[in-house]
Amino acid sequence: MAKVLTNKRGYYSDGSFEFSKSEKTGEGGIRRCSLVKGGDLVQYPVDGVKTVYEIVEYAARTHGSRPAVGWRDVVDTIEEEKEVTKVVEGKEVKEKKKWKYFELSPYKYLTFVEVKEAVSEVARGLLHLGVTDKDVFNIYAQTSPNWQIMAHACGSISTTIATAYDTLGEDGLAHSLNEPECVGLFTNAELLPTLHRVLARTPSVKYVVFDGEPSQALIDDLHGVRDTIQVYSIQKLRELGRDKPVEPLEARRPKPESIACIMYTSGSTGNPKGVVISHSNLVASVAAVKLLLGHHLTQDDSFLAYLPLAHVLEYIVELIMFFVGVPSGYGRVKTLTDASVRNCKGDIAEFKPSIMIGVPAVWETIRKGILAKVHAGGAIKKSVFNGAMAAKKKSLPVLAGLADSVVLSGVRAATGGRLRLALSGGAAISKETQEFLTTALVTVLQGYGMTETCGMCAILPPELMRYNSVGLPVPSCEVKLLDVPDAGYLSTNELPQGEVLIRGHSVFKEYYKRPDLNSDETVFTKDGWLRTGDVGQWNPDGTLSLIDRLKNLIKLANGEYIALERLESIYKSCNLVANICVHAVPEAQQPMAIIIPHEVHLRNFLAAKGLDSTGDLGVLCHNSNVQELVLKEANAIGKKNGFKQPELLQAVVLTPDEWTPESGLVTAAQKIQRARIAKAFKDEISAVYKH
Repeated sequence: MAKVLTNKRGYYSDGSFEFSKSEKTGEGGIRRCSLVKGGDLVQYPVDGVKTVYEIVEYAARTHGSRPAVGWRDVVDTIEEEKEVTKVVEGKEVKEKKKWKYFELSPYKYLTFVEVKEAVSEVARGLLHLGVTDKDVFNIYAQTSPNWQIMAHACGSISTTIATAYDTLGEDGLAHSLNEPECVGLFTNAELLPTLHRVLARTPSVKYVVFDGEPSQALIDDLHGVRDTIQVYSIQKLRELGRDKPVEPLEARRPKPESIACIMYTSGSTGNPKGVVISHSNLVASVAAVKLLLGHHLTQDDSFLAYLPLAHVLEYIVELIMFFVGVPSGYGRVKTLTDASVRNCKGDIAEFKPSIMIGVPAVWETIRKGILAKVHAGGAIKKSVFNGAMAAKKKSLPVLAGLADSVVLSGVRAATGGRLRLALSGGAAISKETQEFLTTALVTVLQGYGMTETCGMCAILPPELMRYNSVGLPVPSCEVKLLDVPDAGYLSTNELPQGEVLIRGHSVFKEYYKRPDLNSDETVFTKDGWLRTGDVGQWNPDGTLSLIDRLKNLIKLANGEYIALERLESIYKSCNLVANICVHAVPEAQQPMAIIIPHEVHLRNFLAAKGLDSTGDLGVLCHNSNVQELVLKEANAIGKKNGFKQPELLQAVVLTPDEWTPESGLVTAAQKIQRARIAKAFKDEISAVYKH
């Protein structure tokens, strides 16, 4: 395991403690983080910081001229053409595809003081336009410093923001503009064509602010939709605000109870729900992480920001980094690695972060990328790498040090060589992937939260590093477990188990314009608990593990329950799997899976077996022998993890086509859209269960 030098031994005592005994049958006692034993749940990170704008002021005052946010400009766009073969109705069809790559500049920075000044200029510009504290301003843009500047400017004058993923299609964008009746939005030049197509059906929109360089014709088209539409670049808006007085800003400062954000969930089921988040919810979450992990966040650290800011995990982590003074370097998923750019380094190698967060799909990609490089190096390199990993896992003093400095340092160099802490959130990460990356690259911790809790519920500190745990309850919230008798999850089990319920300062109060959900006791209990729908287990060290998801529990024909998400997180650690959706119908004896194979590993595997590995991926996916081999390898991983017969796969369907938010088969947060995948592969699923 990578050594974390900021550890505090004994800091967490018993991890968590039972704050009060269970008052009802069918549920466990209330547990809190041991750091708040003898006190209250935390609300504020420091005196005088009770709103998000006060975080901006505090950071400028405390961290001053240090770098706050960094970004890279696009120097050039390079297109490369490749020929691919697809199987269409049983026939091989060749077609040419174009791939786009970017050449990027080195990182450029704004200091904390400069960020505060930019926020003030935009805020004064918005006041000049007539934006009020009753208005909602949408942010439909890629993760970038300008996203944050726009959000903070709105927050500083009590104007609520609504978030929209930059991958949204026209209907999703129209919904996120119309439901909150947005007066305006901030977006990127490349997203303006999508906006133009929906503006006619979003009548409340008056102001369009953008960054980038759209054509004048496109700007004219936007003006042409309605006479009332005003279009500004963010630079122009800053210029507009620069010579306006600052005094009117003070009358518009937010209060702790002011609504900071309507954050739309990524919508893995139905239309996205708007989660109403207050300034006090966000500030309490910053306070919780400061108490729980503050000693690990130093002024020598740097954070790579690349996940969508419309996702609560990225949003809250960036806010925490800004508060503690850790600079954030902005990147994009498409430019993270050297392979995805031309004539420059990828974002990770260029920025050299010490802290990263990611969803499991990102960590799986990194793990499989490392293994692909090792395999490409031949048998000797593979043998040396495996020996180094074994030495590290067993902590053999001399060999582990040698493995670290000679073999594994090369792996770390690909991520800039400074990475020391990583957090995985958004969904469960498999133990195999977490252990592999922790050994080879960086300590990978797990966290657990939802949009509804500002990403807060539990976080695993490095001091308590273990696998299959999401960590301690955060100090701003308390947790209890509710029995799920049908599935045998009881708070009275030897290790208490049940549905996770959470309450506290980080937890939201309502969904936007959804009285049906707000009065639903399967969402909020009468005594103020949020029901998460996740099944948890308390461990002897006071940490929480997630073991199931209620809505993805399927009862098979043999009466056995299987947990689809849990199965996916394990099967995804199979080297031949790039992405997976496990599916089952109630009349089935076993589940099946739709799998996107990992192309490099699949070809290496087939070649090692003496089979044809040169065919197009689409052709290989339709080969029954290849399907059988992938099924066998996936089930081997299942058996290794103790899966029972009803949890092993009956069959697999292979597809060469990546699932993207644009195709509608994954959300912007990379969560699979289970119902849509089932519909897209309906014929293949029917064929499996006919036999």
